[in-house]
Order: sequence, then C-alpha cells, then structure tokens
Amino acid sequence: MFQAAIIGALGTALGPQLNGIYEGPAVKATAPYAEIGELASIDWSTKDTEGRELRSLVQVRDQGESPARLQTLARAADMAIRAIGPALAGWRIVSLVLVRNRIVRSGVGQWGALIEHRARLFAE
Repeated sequence: MFQAAIIGALGTALGPQLNGIYEGPAVKATAPYAEIGELASIDWSTKDTEGRELRSLVQVRDQGESPARLQTLARAADMAIRAIGPALAGWRIVSLVLVRNRIVRSGVGQWGALIEHRARLFAE
C-alpha cells in the first residue's frame, strides 16, 4: 500500500520528466528513471493501537556532466512523497519525514540520488 502510494505520487509529480518508475532494480532503463527499493517495516504499536514504522528507499538515476538535473528531480521526489496521505487503505499516516537525500556519483557521468523516508502509521 505505501509503495503503491509512492509510485503514484512519483508518477504524478515526475512522470513526464522520467523514462520510467520501476519496482526494484531497472535492468534496461534509460536515464533519468526511478527505482523503488525495499520497504522495511517495524512495529510501532501502542497499548491499544496497532502501528507500523515504514522506511522507504527511492533511487533516482540520471546521466550528465553535473548532478544539477538530478538534484531537481530528487527535491521533487521528496516533496511528492512527503505529500502522501494521511489516509492509506486502513491506515493513517501520523508522520512522514525525510531521513536522507544523498547524491552520489556511480561512474563517469552517472549519478544517483538516494532518498529515504520514515513513515509512522496507525491502523484505523
């Protein structure tokens, strides 16, 4: 459910600027594109309410001499993800924050943005 919401948010915000949004590693994608990484789920329950803490990872990949376009895409991806919610198929998002946004060079002219969020949810 949360990954589907991320894919929808990225598609709406960045769809025209990306060549694709992939669940998992993209094998034959052309930059720029986004990969939705694994979702970690941790118990965040209280005495009387079921809860989850979710950690999501999105990687946006691009090519170019500088990371300027990638930085713009990463900012837009972060804003789109933080705008998700609060209702989410039987859950309510209590908080959704950026944990990290890191730009890395993965080769000559190859750039990647690692965007990680923490979402805390309660069951409805």
